[in-house]
Amino acid sequence: MQHRSVNLDGDVHYADFGGEGRPIVLVHGLGGSHVNWLSVASRLAVHGRVLAVDLTGHGRTPSFGRSAAVSSNRRLLGRFLDSVVQEPAVLVGNSMGGYLALAEAALEPAKVCALVLVAPAVPIVRLAAFDWQVLALFAGLTLPLAGAALLRRRSRRGPEQAVRDILALCCVDPGRIDPAVLRAHFDLARERAHRGEEARRDFLAAQRSLMVNLLRRRHFYALAEKVRAETLIVHGEHDRLVRLEAIRALSAARPDWSLVVLEGVGHVPQLEVPGRFLAAVEPFLVGRKVA
Repeated sequence: MQHRSVNLDGDVHYADFGGEGRPIVLVHGLGGSHVNWLSVASRLAVHGRVLAVDLTGHGRTPSFGRSAAVSSNRRLLGRFLDSVVQEPAVLVGNSMGGYLALAEAALEPAKVCALVLVAPAVPIVRLAAFDWQVLALFAGLTLPLAGAALLRRRSRRGPEQAVRDILALCCVDPGRIDPAVLRAHFDLARERAHRGEEARRDFLAAQRSLMVNLLRRRHFYALAEKVRAETLIVHGEHDRLVRLEAIRALSAARPDWSLVVLEGVGHVPQLEVPGRFLAAVEPFLVGRKVA
């Protein structure tokens, strides 16, 4: 893996995992970064040139006055494809990154040849079916003042514990994550800790804008309808953040898309069960000759 950057009104960091052929661009979720892909990126590089971008306000891409909102990061993703990739790419997006990948494919279809949506952020189907602990957390983050206070309180637990807390929320069994990959998450969290208020502000901007976009259900499904790229959805059966029934609603709206549900898995299957994740994704890449 090589660390690179490109100037898009400020530095944008990305990890280059090598490979040849069709570009495969990995897009992380809310609060994530390129390290979310460490367990699978090298294997994906068998199928093309693999790049993992850090969105504004995430990973090693500081905001420096740029907005970390979803709309801004969608434009940044498009500019990254123009400046670095320079040909139609396979977009692989997890959670918020899945939303961004879908929106990019809908709004700038010439830049995307295929989509892999990994537990993509989608509108909820029924409030009653939502995980109430998750709902309370995100509702608290959305509130003015309360969101920043909540993040400050969580940050006092230290960068390593913050990572463990997030993975406990996202995984059925965080113990399945490769220890070396877990250490990389700890290292990056410690590296980012000095950003303090800036990092918290960026996280809240991204989180709140994502919530607003997901409340616009008709707009979301209008975007999904516009997508012409072949699409695979990979989802964990026990995802607490994006419920399976919401994914099934998206699949019903786009029955031409493929859906693979991984049993006993949470929100980040590429970290929790990388082998099973690759077993779902690689046939899609090879069978459709998109990489």
